[in-house]
Amino acid sequence: MRQPLTDEEIHRLEERLFELKQEHRDLDDVINRLLLSPDVEELQLKRFKKRKLMIKDTISKVENALIPDILA
Repeated sequence: MRQPLTDEEIHRLEERLFELKQEHRDLDDVINRLLLSPDVEELQLKRFKKRKLMIKDTISKVENALIPDILA
């Protein structure tokens, strides 16, 4: 069982979560604009999509870190 987070740690994680979600939304916008472009660079598009997936995974990890352990 992990140690409970301090208020400072919770605050830092919440700030990080906010930043990650913002970056995820921004990448979503960029990807959608690229998809509408007739001369889209496939490699660039793949990199943005990969980055978006990595951010989504990190968001899940941060959210899980903010959920307190519950004894069964």
